[in-house]
Amino acid sequence: MLEPVDFGAAAGAPSAVMRRWQGNGIYFGGDYNPEQWPEETWSEDVELMRRAGVNLVSVGIFSWALLEPAPGRFEFGWLDRVLDLLHDGGIQVDLATATASPPPWLARAHPEMLPRRADGAILWPGGRQAYCPSSPVFRERSLELVRAVAGRYAEHPAVVMWHVSNELGCHNAHCYCDVSAEAFRGWLRERYGDLDRLNDAWGTAFWSQHYGDWAEINPPRTVTAFANPTQQLDFLRFSSDELRAQLRAEREVLKTLVRQPITTNFMIGMGVKHMDYQSWADDVDLVSNDHYLTAADPQAHLGLSFAADHTRGVAGGDPWLLMEHSTSAVQWQPRNVAKLPGQLRRNSLAHVARGADGVLFFQWRASRAGAEKFHSALVPHAGPDTKVFREVCQLGADLKALAEIRGSRVDADVAILFDWEAWWAVELDSHPSVDITYADRVNALYGALWRAGVTADIVHPSADLSGYRLVLAPTLFLVRDADADALRRFVEAGGTAAVTYFSGIVDPDDHIRLGGYPGAFRDLLGVRTEEFFPLREGERVRLDDGSTADVWTEWLHADDAEVLASYTDGPLPGVPALTRRPVGAGAAWYVGTRLDEPATDRLVARLLDEAGVRPAAPAPTGVEVVRRRDGERSWLFAINHTDAEVRLPAHGDELLTGARCAGELTLPAGEVAVVREDRT
Repeated sequence: MLEPVDFGAAAGAPSAVMRRWQGNGIYFGGDYNPEQWPEETWSEDVELMRRAGVNLVSVGIFSWALLEPAPGRFEFGWLDRVLDLLHDGGIQVDLATATASPPPWLARAHPEMLPRRADGAILWPGGRQAYCPSSPVFRERSLELVRAVAGRYAEHPAVVMWHVSNELGCHNAHCYCDVSAEAFRGWLRERYGDLDRLNDAWGTAFWSQHYGDWAEINPPRTVTAFANPTQQLDFLRFSSDELRAQLRAEREVLKTLVRQPITTNFMIGMGVKHMDYQSWADDVDLVSNDHYLTAADPQAHLGLSFAADHTRGVAGGDPWLLMEHSTSAVQWQPRNVAKLPGQLRRNSLAHVARGADGVLFFQWRASRAGAEKFHSALVPHAGPDTKVFREVCQLGADLKALAEIRGSRVDADVAILFDWEAWWAVELDSHPSVDITYADRVNALYGALWRAGVTADIVHPSADLSGYRLVLAPTLFLVRDADADALRRFVEAGGTAAVTYFSGIVDPDDHIRLGGYPGAFRDLLGVRTEEFFPLREGERVRLDDGSTADVWTEWLHADDAEVLASYTDGPLPGVPALTRRPVGAGAAWYVGTRLDEPATDRLVARLLDEAGVRPAAPAPTGVEVVRRRDGERSWLFAINHTDAEVRLPAHGDELLTGARCAGELTLPAGEVAVVREDRT
């Protein structure tokens, strides 16, 4: 059991309290939905939780219809009994505001709150999140529920954390109804001030789109041809801000009533692109994330690592909370592959290695009915006498043994720049090639770092770069002047930077930066591209350093840069493809084509060598090595994703087994080790 979290002494209103979230160990547990089960099951649940080492559960996430079965009539008796039972069993609670999905009675009374797609189709109740994020009715009723729940349980001894909604925007990120249209106009007035500024930003001189009245503006609904790109981009910004406004509204209510820390679960690293989580980070006391493996990907553990590193970047390097992942298969992918023995442990401890101070799952007990009844859980349909539950108990013991790492931070000398707005902009329609996607080069460069054993922070371009040796800017299509200047200063101060093709092309209004590509980075890189030459589907080109590339080439001039590789065939033989320019005490590299994986690995190896970056420990490919540090103390995590036993250099005490490492760590296939390193 964790010690109760110390929230500090109250000084006036609860909002004045410093909201610390870490307890004295690592949180372990998951979503608990007792309302799905007969009450006689609850005592068994608590006993099994204690057996597994569970110390935190999320409660009430989808309970609105039971907490408020009719307008203004609240029924808290069942939740009272659940929280008391959990507290008596030593289980702490992350209590949800229960606003994640409105009850059927609200949609029946106010059908105008239902969301609409771009073609006008209504999205009806029967799933979840059936509400327009701009709906004043939803906002009013949801905040009434928050006041009622927080007012009743603010001082309940089981409650150590508050959980706003759940996966905001997962199913209703964009609404095109008339309510949203009016809210969008208000957002645009705030952003631009007057129609002249909006018309300039949107380039409405093109295709006779000039607006003379705010009432003429709508969301980018289904149109006859390509919709205005800046209108689309602004609608994506607006939609993220509307969901953030719900988060902030619930948080403001909570701050007046409770002293515990407040969070909500992001969905970083699962291809969820419509919420700008970097802009949301200051609205929570701790960053929480949900992550599920892509079952079709045999290298899904690499995507897991990326998600964890990105979540840590959003958290500013601080420890974060894994709010949801799965013990085995999920139910919502085309083929829901079960996890093999040992995979639950490897996945969970990889998140911890990369900064998570809590490991939670969806959900505690597998549902017997409903849309997620085939989603795995800590307690499967077959009960506790199962592979899954035995592995859950083992993980509980592992996390208890790792309690001392709580609060430590992850070592990283490399940063990858990531911007949700750049993602939105680069994937708008009517671009030079449909084959350019934002995640492609981000994942390619990250994968090369992972295979090299090097940990990277995934950070926003506006982040402080001074602590890094190497910064990578993949497909940063949209970039602000200040962020481009920050990268230049980083290089001048001695850093190494690499920028890929289709970066620096447009400003925040999605206007082309004139004078030659790559626009905002042209002077830093010492190159100028006069024309893009995207390749046909399946077409490949070769470089004179032996590399192979596809998708993209460009007519590049190395005005003030060293040419490291040029094309030998394709549309541009002899034209530079890879360049390097010394800048101040550092160097800026430009990658003008889509290198294949072996060439990307070689490029990243050169960049790491130039920047003086080394892995946390020498390890063969497929063995994940990460270091967490707290002052003079450090811990080396090693996760063996291969089928062979490996030996790594290590000095210290291995916490999961208690073994001593006197210079060498032997790590069997599929196993995990955490070494508290000797202070040398």
